[in-house]
Amino acid sequence: MSEIKAKILVVDDELSMRELLEIMLTAEGYEVLTAENGKKAVSMIGKTSFNLILCDIRLGDMTGIDVLKSAKTRRPETVFIMISAYASAENAVEAMNCGAYDYLPKPFDNEELKQTIAKALEISSDGDVKKRINDEIKQHIHYGILVGNSLGMQKIYKLIDQIAPTNTNVLVTGESGTGKELIAKAIHNKSPRNERPFVVVNCGSIPESLVESEFFGYKKGAFTGASHDKKGLFEAAHTGTIFLDEIGELDLQMQVKLLRVVQERSFKPVGDNIEKQVDIRIISATNKTLVDEVIEGRFREDLYYRLNVVEIRVPPLRERKTDIRLLAQHFLEKHSRITGREISKISSYAVDLLQRYDFPGNIRELENLIERSVALSTTNIILPESLSLSIHKRRWIEGMKNDRYDLEDVSGGVMLDDIMDEIERAYIEKALASAGGSKTHAAELLGINLRSIRYRCSKLGIDQSGDK
Repeated sequence: MSEIKAKILVVDDELSMRELLEIMLTAEGYEVLTAENGKKAVSMIGKTSFNLILCDIRLGDMTGIDVLKSAKTRRPETVFIMISAYASAENAVEAMNCGAYDYLPKPFDNEELKQTIAKALEISSDGDVKKRINDEIKQHIHYGILVGNSLGMQKIYKLIDQIAPTNTNVLVTGESGTGKELIAKAIHNKSPRNERPFVVVNCGSIPESLVESEFFGYKKGAFTGASHDKKGLFEAAHTGTIFLDEIGELDLQMQVKLLRVVQERSFKPVGDNIEKQVDIRIISATNKTLVDEVIEGRFREDLYYRLNVVEIRVPPLRERKTDIRLLAQHFLEKHSRITGREISKISSYAVDLLQRYDFPGNIRELENLIERSVALSTTNIILPESLSLSIHKRRWIEGMKNDRYDLEDVSGGVMLDDIMDEIERAYIEKALASAGGSKTHAAELLGINLRSIRYRCSKLGIDQSGDK
């Protein structure tokens, strides 16, 4: 923190919110002033230079957008962050177009708010600082080609460091779209074989009749159409690593032949009587539970144990929500570079929506969503309207609503925030109906105060007309 304190103006019509932010930000070492309405804020901005303004979108006498416009007209260098309980994409778009640095939803995470403010102040004060911050962030969240700093990913990084120097067979498990191939590639890159071939084999995409010849190659004349010798994928991976993706899709006959290669590191090309030796490391992957496949007789037990010397389970995205912001930013930079568009960041409000979604398609679905958002964005920042998440969330809700309160279903993953919002909305709407629209009476029925029910109505988008 610099010896010169950054000066922050907090603009919010709720006393409790002003007091919370003042205490929190003062403890962070900032000089904090507050304003209870837009008129006072505009007056203060005209008299005092602020490094950053944190402003609610609804202030009673005027909107936060009006305060933003006034501030940018008088002091364009001032960093402006909007906060609001009103989930309006239109407000977010207007705020960003008017020069706001970010747009955060209420209730916000205190640590996230502090990080957003710190980053905004540093970037605004020094362009070189921006590069330093980005470099530091990348150093902490990137493990080679992998992105994420969640506890689950940190455990994987440590395991890769341990096994990469060895020739141990590895089985990578996880749902479709979790990045199993990237894990395999990271192991290869960290190993002594990193300058040798890394051969990817999708076992599920090769026709059953061609698997053996694709794996082991064939001799000229071995079958009709074999007009020349062909090298197989195992031979192509010699001295390097072979990655057998979707290993659970192989039929039992091919599993027998694969077992010999795994045990002996040798094979015979189709139509040849001479054994070929290969020096390879074998990494396999599956989205199936191979133990269950063994029990059901669909996968050989001896092959399973040969392949699964070390298992790496890649967590689904719903189990590593803290990585969503990092992954989204990574994909944003990637697709901005590919398309030549200058889109610099994702708004905190947009990230909040992403973190509330369960991503059944995992990282693959997230990347697709960000790629689409880059194409559709009308500003240099990704806003909620570019995400098209409403379609995804409707699909998710329709698929879950019949059993979303079934506690036995937690093992499959749930969205607790959305469930609680749905329950809260139902109770508030029922109480308002019983109270004839009176918020005061409805608050009494629910055992909360008037300010609390107003805030909850705002957060949940419940009609605000009625008793004040």
